[in-house]
Amino acid sequence: MESAKNFIREAWDRFLLYLPLACMAVLALGTYWMVRSEPPAAVPSAPRVQTHQPDYFMDGFAVKTFDVGGRMRSEVMGDKVRHYPDTQWLEIDSIRIRSFDDKGRLTTATADHGLSNEDGSEVQLIGHALVVREAGADKDGKPSSPMQYRSEFLHAFMDTERLRSNKPVELQRGNDRFTADSMDFDNAEQQLQLNGRVHGTLVPTPQK
Repeated sequence: MESAKNFIREAWDRFLLYLPLACMAVLALGTYWMVRSEPPAAVPSAPRVQTHQPDYFMDGFAVKTFDVGGRMRSEVMGDKVRHYPDTQWLEIDSIRIRSFDDKGRLTTATADHGLSNEDGSEVQLIGHALVVREAGADKDGKPSSPMQYRSEFLHAFMDTERLRSNKPVELQRGNDRFTADSMDFDNAEQQLQLNGRVHGTLVPTPQK
């Protein structure tokens, strides 16, 4: 279980670091587009009842963020993004995210759909959600295995550093693999709950 906690903590830290920046960049771009497209103010009229209909959308978009040195830190792509004024949520079809840490190591996240609230404090990946981090080295310079995180639903709470899923999950680091029916991970308290049918397979590292 300690191996699983370390595995998920490392994946969560990388995922948490860059995903809100990317989603907020999408929100900022959409807001700018909406303001530029807004017609001149007219005579005030009675307020309209808001329904769950998008007030703007964009097709085939890609948004990149860069650090002060000009290196790309993250990129968000999608087939279509829609903004809903009644909930202030962004809905992104076929979301694809690429992010790089300080050492240039790549982490990707993909899903059929993505949802982000207005301030980026909640992000949901829905349908074939997959987070992959390539192999590299840890803070002590020791080689680290590539990691994969799979589920049909991942719900990340950025402010409280919490990650939940009420769907079956699969965690894999190198040849080690863990599965469960649902998960609740509190990164701040370093508490992991794997619920339902929990299985783990640990493969010993060959001795040189």
